[in-house]
Amino acid sequence: CTGSGRIGARDRQRFRVSQGAAIVGSGPNGLAAAITLARAGVPVTVFESASQVGGGMRTGEPVAPGLRHDLCAAIHPMALASEFFSRFELERRVGFVVPEASYAHPLDQGSRGGVGEAAVAYRSIERTVAELGRDGAAFRTMLAPLLNRVDQVQEFAMGGGMLRFPRSPLAAAAVGLRALEQGTGLWNLRFRDEAAPALITGALAHGITGLPSLAAAGVGLVLATHAHARGWPVPIGGTQSIADAMTADLNAHGGAIVTDTTIGDLAELRAHGQFDTVICDTSARGLASLGRQQLPSAYRRKLARVRPGPGACKVDFELDGPIPWRDDRVALAPTVHLGGSRAEIAASESDVTRGKRSERPFVILAQPDAWDTARNPDGRVAIWSYAHVPTGWAGDESAAVIRQIERFAPGFRDRIVATRTTSAVELSRYNANYFGGDIGAGAITMQQLLARPTAGPSPWRTPVPGLYLASASVAPGPGVHGLAGWYAARDALQRDFGLPEPELGVGAAKA
Repeated sequence: CTGSGRIGARDRQRFRVSQGAAIVGSGPNGLAAAITLARAGVPVTVFESASQVGGGMRTGEPVAPGLRHDLCAAIHPMALASEFFSRFELERRVGFVVPEASYAHPLDQGSRGGVGEAAVAYRSIERTVAELGRDGAAFRTMLAPLLNRVDQVQEFAMGGGMLRFPRSPLAAAAVGLRALEQGTGLWNLRFRDEAAPALITGALAHGITGLPSLAAAGVGLVLATHAHARGWPVPIGGTQSIADAMTADLNAHGGAIVTDTTIGDLAELRAHGQFDTVICDTSARGLASLGRQQLPSAYRRKLARVRPGPGACKVDFELDGPIPWRDDRVALAPTVHLGGSRAEIAASESDVTRGKRSERPFVILAQPDAWDTARNPDGRVAIWSYAHVPTGWAGDESAAVIRQIERFAPGFRDRIVATRTTSAVELSRYNANYFGGDIGAGAITMQQLLARPTAGPSPWRTPVPGLYLASASVAPGPGVHGLAGWYAARDALQRDFGLPEPELGVGAAKA
């Protein structure tokens, strides 16, 4: 083998690549694993139960013909932060727009602190601080140590397992100390008004769990750091453009994708060939079912015990124009957090975590059309949103979502042309990894971050040689970053094939 990871024809027999690898699931982790193996010269076949590749990276027309909405993920903080995507040179394959504001948080009239009726997380931390009033300096002090070590913070948070010793203890300590503050009853000590704590709480609520929470604080602080370091980018053409770029690279390196094919048991793969390695981009529960004949019972029980988080009810809108935000600055951000004050969001998130529907749910809204101007016809605006709901909630939350938007954008209701609601139950049918509508494939708790789904430096390995779990159910957790798949594939290359890690960039030579 050469240092580049390429292998010659004479080496293929010695490294047993002729039997290759099967990937179950074509989400970001499944495709990342497939690309890594294929570029090393391993024959790869991806099996996808749906007719469309991408998992959480799909774009479609759920509301009306010709109007494109992202079906799950829409805005991508991790696309510019993931080490896999950096090595893959995603920015050379997909067009991204990085707005001047990453996210916005509308506030009720009369809220204390800040400028106007919203708090805005700009790419510029100084501009953000300047608009947060007397809490601006405290907000800067909270995030500055993380911004100064953003690469080390990213490595600590997404490096393949929280139990690994961090390369930068200082970055780990900075994250840990702030998580101890923002994830406990101490979270209001540094703030005096409402705008700054509401702004950071919107990021923490991406953890979809009761607040305050140590685990959600870790997730939210990393997201907030990226908001000011690299931004939260909008992919041109929708999230499907990321899946399409990954698919094109896989095909160029000899990989195959078989759609409309459900693998209900690992034994069913024998009908498609003999595989040295199987990497499952499935939930932990899904792997327990797939491997019921192969996996040791003790490991299956661990997988089955992975607790789901609250669900999401997705509401897509067609509007006849932009959202009429009361504070015009909210239109500067592609992502908007709707929930009011920190105390109100905490109460709502605690309700849904306990299995109780909230009358005023926390809502995440994406308004990408202003940046992805060619995606939809002029005069037709696609809005993506979801509300946090109890696990398995079958109800239609569109009325509650509309109320939350109208609360901060009077006249929004009059702009609605059409809607499409996907309940938490329907989300789980759309993607089997989203059990009960849990788009994180496992609750974000400290226990399930430290042992996701099991403790150890290589959590994607299973007790069965050649079988790996690579999804949001395994470290480093949810998000369109491809890291779990990349980590599992690198492990498989070394352990199963004796091959070095390949280069992933656009100009890298084929194996």
